Amino acid sequence: MFDKISLKEKIGYGFGDMASSMFWKLFGTYLLFFYTEIVGLAAAAVGTLFLVTRIWDTFFDPMVGIVADRTTSKWGKFRPYILFAAIPFGIVGILTFSVPPFTLQGNLIYAYITYSLMMMVYSLINVPYASLLGVLSDDAKERNTLASFRMAFAFIGSLLALASIEPLVHFFSKGHNPRFGWQVAVTIIAIVCSVLFLLCFAWVKERVKTSAQPSGSLKSDVQDLLKNKPWWILLGAGIATLVFNSLRDGATLYYFKYFIHQSVAIECGNIHLTWSTLYLVTGQLANIIGVILAAALGNLLGKKKIYLLAMFTATILSILFYWLNREQLALIFIFQFMISICAGIVFPLLWSMYADIADYSEWKNDRRATGLIFSSSSMSQKFGWTIGGSLTGWLLGAFGFKANLMQSDATINGIVLMMSFLPAIGAFIAAVLMGVYPLSETRINSIAAELQTKRK
Repeated sequence: MFDKISLKEKIGYGFGDMASSMFWKLFGTYLLFFYTEIVGLAAAAVGTLFLVTRIWDTFFDPMVGIVADRTTSKWGKFRPYILFAAIPFGIVGILTFSVPPFTLQGNLIYAYITYSLMMMVYSLINVPYASLLGVLSDDAKERNTLASFRMAFAFIGSLLALASIEPLVHFFSKGHNPRFGWQVAVTIIAIVCSVLFLLCFAWVKERVKTSAQPSGSLKSDVQDLLKNKPWWILLGAGIATLVFNSLRDGATLYYFKYFIHQSVAIECGNIHLTWSTLYLVTGQLANIIGVILAAALGNLLGKKKIYLLAMFTATILSILFYWLNREQLALIFIFQFMISICAGIVFPLLWSMYADIADYSEWKNDRRATGLIFSSSSMSQKFGWTIGGSLTGWLLGAFGFKANLMQSDATINGIVLMMSFLPAIGAFIAAVLMGVYPLSETRINSIAAELQTKRK
């Protein structure tokens, strides 16, 4: 048992996901909109782009985890990746939101290249970062707290990105092409992200030294993982949860532009906030409340029960969202707030449960593959966003969407479905899978006690 983690280290750990989430939220909420409305690419073509690039990247994640498990340095196993990938992360992010003077076909190829690079750099830094949770502490409740710090800062990062990106783009586009405004706005966010990653590297410490062999054969590690039933269930629940979240995020800007017919909500000098920005910010604030509740609820009632309850509630609320009309803005915001609290509760529990699975794997097999197991969490995140992001593009195309034109009633109804019934399917699947997840709090505590004895 280790001493309690200091507040500074918890904040430093949170900075890592704050940086990741700023760009991840831009990808999930704005990249499809950027590609269709700013670059001029077809929505269905962007859906295919997301599928191709993210499927490759999804399978790149375990490779990073395997290499990280076998890394030895004066900084530890996982921290070196945060140090050396921090600057490239920012640079490639800027390139992803840049539009060179190519033809439409050339810009589609450029999008394939830059987005593929972005996802690979994201894996290089985020898989080792996620794996840190398994080596910062071996105490289950401390991990819950660390996961809550991580998620709280992740949602703070998302909040900052969502609150600032449209005002920054609007400000820097004055007298310039909107493409210039996007590039400068993203450059500012990229600089902040790189600095946050460097602070994360400097403020955290790897502590857990296991009795298991971290550098066993790759074949054994993979075989152990494929036989790990809790891992499969949690992987499925994580993917379904991300599909639920990414569909709602990806459809939001289209929902407000074409269904709500949004106007500027708040204007102050050269800065203006649209209803879509306020809606997204409301969601992030609710996410943070959910994260704050997650550790206390998880420790009180168990992570499994809270995860199941949150996803079932999100399912019901998402279905009811379908019947809200454009004049019911107050109710639209209230439902966004309640659904987002559910999502905020779930994500820190998900990361903490992956740490539990790493312990379960070590207990069962006497081998620990923290990086490989945590890479699966990143893999589920990427795969969930792959399915959700691709579906968003394909569904827009199937519903007859054409950028910057008047939409048909069928198209608008399709966009509303993408905010309600369709994400509800993902939330329901996550709830069902969590119902059969076998690692209860009692069993996890028993495994942790046995491991502490073995490690001594």
